[in-house]
Amino acid sequence: MGGTPTLAELGASSVLVRLPCDDRPIHRTPAAPGALSQGTWVLAAAILGSAMPGIDGTAVNVALPVLQRELHASAAAFQWNVEGYALFLSALILVGGSLGDHLGRRRMFVVGVSIFAAASLACGLAQTSAQLIAVRCIQGIGGALLVPESLALITASFDERRRGAAIGTWSGFLAATMAVGPLLGGWFVQSLSWRLIFFINVPVAIAVVLIALRHVPESRDAGLPARLDWTGAALATAALGALTYGLIGLQPPPSSSAYLALAIGLALAAIFLLVERRSANAMVPLAIFKSKDFAVANLYTLLLYAGLGGALFYIPFNLINVQHYTPFGAGAALLPMIALMFASSRWAGGLVARVGARIPLTVGAFIAGCGFVAFALTGVGGSYWTTFFPAVVLFGIGTSTFVAPLTTTVMNSAPSEHAGTASGVNNAISRVAGVLAIAILGIVIVASAQNAVRRADHTLPTTVRRALEGQSLLSGRMSERGIAPPLRPTVRRLARDSFLSGFRHAMFVAAALAWISAFLAFTQLRSIKLSRS
Repeated sequence: MGGTPTLAELGASSVLVRLPCDDRPIHRTPAAPGALSQGTWVLAAAILGSAMPGIDGTAVNVALPVLQRELHASAAAFQWNVEGYALFLSALILVGGSLGDHLGRRRMFVVGVSIFAAASLACGLAQTSAQLIAVRCIQGIGGALLVPESLALITASFDERRRGAAIGTWSGFLAATMAVGPLLGGWFVQSLSWRLIFFINVPVAIAVVLIALRHVPESRDAGLPARLDWTGAALATAALGALTYGLIGLQPPPSSSAYLALAIGLALAAIFLLVERRSANAMVPLAIFKSKDFAVANLYTLLLYAGLGGALFYIPFNLINVQHYTPFGAGAALLPMIALMFASSRWAGGLVARVGARIPLTVGAFIAGCGFVAFALTGVGGSYWTTFFPAVVLFGIGTSTFVAPLTTTVMNSAPSEHAGTASGVNNAISRVAGVLAIAILGIVIVASAQNAVRRADHTLPTTVRRALEGQSLLSGRMSERGIAPPLRPTVRRLARDSFLSGFRHAMFVAAALAWISAFLAFTQLRSIKLSRS
């Protein structure tokens, strides 16, 4: 889901911080009659801060097909517009949470909001795809500070009696941003300009910074070791970047540098694991993976969220470039899924108490896989209500069923002293899964689309066939420059049909990942504990 808020966040599994052990108490002054309480201001800052990457991420996904055309971006370039942001966010998000614990949660929150806003302004002013990719990477760095600290402020500012309600309010508004983002992004792209998707972050950021500096108390954890795991963060970023570059480079026709990048990425990943194993202040303490349930739950997350992240990246290209939905219509098409998740979150959480987590995780992943298959069978044309709506509903039912139980499994399977770290690791894994899946499903789409072109028409000129066999097939729409007008309808049809062939295979791969996750949950998660004594 690229820069999108992960579905795990809707289950409040993005708790990336330790329970606060502050170096000084937070003094709460009673609010004057008619004035907002300090807790209300903290919630306002956290909600508005979280809304920035929330709306931005979902809106950008809807805007990508139009953004690609306006900036004349290659297939690899429009992938990197999402991958660059998600790469830095996923690789640095644990360090971002730790920085807040060390240096002050409010301070790092304000820094993150400021970086995110400055990068958003630069995104809106970008004139080339390369410029946009560069500032999207900087946006990811800001997000890595902003995302964990928004919830950390709530954790630090509310006592245990009020914390649950505060986090519930925060989660509800975060879910709402997932609904607003696609609609807002679609409306901006369709009626005004895609640049407003980024510009809108600036006034929101100014309001957040003013609220935070004036009304949000500072907090930190004085009991933490002095050093941060910068070596681990650098290795994780470099390894993930090299792997992503290599996987995108493998999309047909593969580049010679792709294999070298993959080898470097795997080597750096191995070094990262070695460093983390030996580090006294590891960003990812590998000891928590000694719990079988925790290890299996994170493997489940990696596989299932790979399918989710990859699918939600490519579905807008199908809706806009192939089905000819408007950008606003494409954003609205996914709303039933979000509505189902929002409406059933409390019910899904109650399932764990009644039947345990194993059955909901199994059933949820299986139904989500059925949703992927339904997306694969949509074809071209037809009413939304008989094509995409059933797929979206299946998708929504599946995700609604597994999100809360997955959160419970992760938190209950790790030692209580590592609860914050465990949640942060799971959140980072879900984001890494999306980064890798966009590239891997891209390989599937391009390879399948090229095979479809080879089978479809042998009468086209060689130059046209070569154009159709390039990475332009990744979006379902290709440039018609240099193609004779009589051939353009045929080329347009072949580009559409070949993309659909690739999209269909990608959805089948996503379904297979979901069903493997279901099998893993059913066969391996037998010792899940519903509560901690």
